[in-house]
Amino acid sequence: MNQRKLYKTIEGFASATFGSSQELLLHVLRHIVQNDRLEMTGGRLWKLNQQKFAYELVGQVGDVEKIKPNFSIKVEDYRLFKQLPEQKTILGNETNPYLREKGIKRFSATGVGELATVKGIKLFPYVISFNTRMHQEELIPTLNIIGVAVTTILRNRSVQKKQELLQKDLDKAADIQRSILPEHEKVFHSYEMFGVSIADRIVGGDFFDYIESVDDDRIGIVVGDAASKGISAAVQALYVSGALRMGADYETKISSLMRRINGLVHRTFSDERFLTLFYAELSNDKKGLCVYANAGHNAPILYHPKTEQFEFLEATGQILGPFPDQRYRSEGVMISKGDVLVLYTDGVSEAMDSEGRMYTEQRLAQKIRENAGKSAKEITQLIIEDVQVFSTKSKYSDDKTVVTIKRRK
Repeated sequence: MNQRKLYKTIEGFASATFGSSQELLLHVLRHIVQNDRLEMTGGRLWKLNQQKFAYELVGQVGDVEKIKPNFSIKVEDYRLFKQLPEQKTILGNETNPYLREKGIKRFSATGVGELATVKGIKLFPYVISFNTRMHQEELIPTLNIIGVAVTTILRNRSVQKKQELLQKDLDKAADIQRSILPEHEKVFHSYEMFGVSIADRIVGGDFFDYIESVDDDRIGIVVGDAASKGISAAVQALYVSGALRMGADYETKISSLMRRINGLVHRTFSDERFLTLFYAELSNDKKGLCVYANAGHNAPILYHPKTEQFEFLEATGQILGPFPDQRYRSEGVMISKGDVLVLYTDGVSEAMDSEGRMYTEQRLAQKIRENAGKSAKEITQLIIEDVQVFSTKSKYSDDKTVVTIKRRK
């Protein structure tokens, strides 16, 4: 499942009202296990007891060998608990004799909640462990997202929302955000580009940019989406946009640039304020090579009118922020004369109509196919118009950004 969709799916599990954090977590755990797409067959919830310096089992869900009630493991007897704050997700061989007797030979666990310091050691207040059919290479990214999503749910529950802001400050914030967005239209050798970003509130977390090289032999095109909303998202977008502009002047490899940006975001913002980011680089190359990296962002759509084929430029690394050691691959595609590449944020593909139906990537792809013969400007405007009309009566809305790149010759 797409990383951002997985995050939003888990967020959706916590839409009801709960009496306690434990009740909420058990509800979320139950829904994760029941969701066929997540391939989790069972799960357990462990809670930190600071006085006993131990984790107690507080819930078991799905296809798991049942463990005796009130079973607990002392922190000093189980190094997993001490490792989780650094690694967030751990897979390994089970060492506890009782659990091994119950047939548990391997474990996969993720920590959730705000870290607490007990006896000088940082520990998660809760640990969720899973039984799964998922392959190991898919499991760690999935558990990482689950851990971040559930931690965000807990944090949002404990923090008061929506502070009143003075209109003057909002106006200033809007001015600052407008200053980081480039002119809509850009021409670079054989390519024309046109971008539009519409904030759901006065300011938003979407942004796009064109980053030109000094010698005009290459250009970077970036689309980003901050997970938070409003002022905090706009601040994060401004920070990352500036860092990209500075970094692009010094970095020759896109993968290195993305890794540095990820480190900056991790050190500067809390985990729930992550970003997804797509960065593509074009050069004055007659063959039309486009090199890109995708940090957990919606897959841009490349349409080849000559063959009527679509390519989806999927993630080459995880979201920016929560995982400091993440590495990012760069990949390449060829853009021929007449080809159209559309970059967008989830406010487009996940826009909803009055009945809760999503716009979808499929509808977006069809819109690209219908208008591929038009200019980049016309394609962008027609997509935005179609999305706005589709979602006019929806109760839910989000920032929307579309950037279209078309090779003219």
